[in-house]
Amino acid sequence: MNDISISDRPPIPDPMKREVRQRCGFGCVICGLPLYTYEHMLGYANVQRHVAEELTLLCYQHQYERTHKLLPVEHVLRANEDPYNLRKGVSTPYTLHYSGPDCIADIGTNMFSFRDEGYSTEFIALAIDDDSLISFRLDRGNWLLSLNVFDKHDDLMLLITDNELIYSTIPWDIELVGHNLIIREAQREILVDLLFEPPSQIKIQRGHFLHHGIEIEIKQNYLQVLNNHNKYSGNRGYGLHGMLFGDTVKKPNPWCLHTSVG
Repeated sequence: MNDISISDRPPIPDPMKREVRQRCGFGCVICGLPLYTYEHMLGYANVQRHVAEELTLLCYQHQYERTHKLLPVEHVLRANEDPYNLRKGVSTPYTLHYSGPDCIADIGTNMFSFRDEGYSTEFIALAIDDDSLISFRLDRGNWLLSLNVFDKHDDLMLLITDNELIYSTIPWDIELVGHNLIIREAQREILVDLLFEPPSQIKIQRGHFLHHGIEIEIKQNYLQVLNNHNKYSGNRGYGLHGMLFGDTVKKPNPWCLHTSVG
């Protein structure tokens, strides 16, 4: 067996990584956690090659156990044949680390913020028809992030509730690298591209939000409501609400961007 360091290995090609992610349900095949590494089930030092069928996804705990011979390869092979997330249809919840008195949402360069001053418990950054899509909730002095992303059929694809992240395994591809989460409906069709920036900020870089017939496209430099072609960029706001679209019974604060969509 040759001793080959990681630095000597050629990188796994991106199309092969995507094939492995899709086959494994976008998470560790054993526990479903969406934080994972690409594991050579036969050991790269033994085979010295990248082959999709020989690769699987393991979270960092199970990868450590496999490397240190605490996890038998037979267990990994069985899990690879029946990945946890594909059995469940959704990923194992992962808790994001948001906290502190401030919260900030950057939505296509439209930035809205709120500080806990003791008179409210919820900051709504983006909502359609009174349904909150991006919000923070105050709990014992800390902000908890919630986010809902729907596909073109208005089916929920990504759910974050009080810092707990869960995603459906239906999308074509889900990639979580570092603090960047990208969900694709097809090749070059991004449903959402966001950055988690704990302890206080979330940044929506690109996205396609469709809910109750209102369609919103987010690019790196603007947000556009496709129903009426209105564009918004560079707005700044502070208060209980950020961007509210459609019909709402909430009373927006003076710094809120609020518009009906006809």
